[in-house]
Amino acid sequence: MMTQELIANMLGVRREGVTEAAGKLQKAGLIDYSRGQITVLDRPGLERRSCECYAVVKAETDRLLTYVSSPRAVSMARA
Repeated sequence: MMTQELIANMLGVRREGVTEAAGKLQKAGLIDYSRGQITVLDRPGLERRSCECYAVVKAETDRLLTYVSSPRAVSMARA
């Protein structure tokens, strides 16, 4: 279950800020948030609404996950 308290702790912000942000995103039709369940309704819209750092973080995550799943990385991990 993804509570507002858990999200706040993960992000290092106050729960009230999570409540406000989730409400705005829900009103904009980007997410549905109810009882610890978050459903993304419009991912492209959500990405457009995020800061420019999202693209940087996503690119780096994709790069690292590609490296981790590559056969060379697996053989290096076994060595």
